[in-house]
Amino acid sequence: MSTFERYLTLWVAVCIVAGVALGHVMPGFFHLVGAAEVAKVNLPVAVLIWLMVIPMLLKIDFAALGQVGRHWRGIGVTLFINWAVKPFSMAALGWFFIAYLFRPYLPAEQVNSYIAGLIILAAAPCTAMVFVWSNLTRGEPHFTLSQVALNDSILVVAFAPIVGLLLGLSSITVPWSTLVLSVVLYIIIPVIVAQLVRRALLASGEQAALDRLLHTLGPVSLVALLATLVLLFGFQGEQILGQPLVIALLAVPILIQVYFNAGLAYLLNRLAGEQHCVAGPSALIGASNFFELAVAAAISLFGFNSGAALATVVGVLIEVPVMLTVVWIVNRSQGWYERGATRKGAALAPASREA
Repeated sequence: MSTFERYLTLWVAVCIVAGVALGHVMPGFFHLVGAAEVAKVNLPVAVLIWLMVIPMLLKIDFAALGQVGRHWRGIGVTLFINWAVKPFSMAALGWFFIAYLFRPYLPAEQVNSYIAGLIILAAAPCTAMVFVWSNLTRGEPHFTLSQVALNDSILVVAFAPIVGLLLGLSSITVPWSTLVLSVVLYIIIPVIVAQLVRRALLASGEQAALDRLLHTLGPVSLVALLATLVLLFGFQGEQILGQPLVIALLAVPILIQVYFNAGLAYLLNRLAGEQHCVAGPSALIGASNFFELAVAAAISLFGFNSGAALATVVGVLIEVPVMLTVVWIVNRSQGWYERGATRKGAALAPASREA
């Protein structure tokens, strides 16, 4: 994990301050950027999102889908958490905390938008950053790669329906044309571009060339993310200054969701008798989010000034410190985990022989 990535939370905090200050000093510039739209797509943000997402997708080898069956129990647990638990549990947490418990302390006109942002954040499972978390837990690299490739494949077809369903259940009107356009712009096109570049570099056996490109683009991706945050907080400045408690309140359901899903994935892997080197990345993939996509989708659907965009950015703000605590828990509990997984594996072995 690079120094820049390790201190991502600090850089996000700096972007909050810089964005709020610049929004106050240069409101005309931010209004000009916000007006640069075609078919409800903000062009400066679209460019920044591609700069964020494409370098991350370059790391994904979709040929790894052929290895999915090697760790089928861990794959099954992670898919269950990512697609059957996380979006729905986040919606429930949003309804309880934002729409009910914290409602008196939040701007009434933004409550539904905050819930929408939380749902969008949870519906996008983590991609490239999870390679960092997996490495820190000494995770099985082939499992991590095949799981991320499978998640990205599912994301192409499942993101829009899940987001649309949960927003509808929350009585939040969603423009389906914009949602589908977001999927095309921020998932399908970046996946195609990244895979074409990856295959072109590897076709001549140039793994070193791909590694050099990834090394070069890594900082570009993070700088694009931070530039997007400066723009977003430039628009959100007045709301944040008027309601400084909003960010802390939005962080509560996100924190609960991360620890709940990570813990559930970890426990289910232990009950299934899966190895610790698979359970660690499974828990981390189950808990973390593809926040770059979430930020882009929220801005496209609801705009820079929306509570939805702010909610997704809170996910960025707490991503690194929260995921590092999950890594710490996974590493410290390895002995406990392996005692249970070993007993489960021993119990399964006779049954397999009898069958």
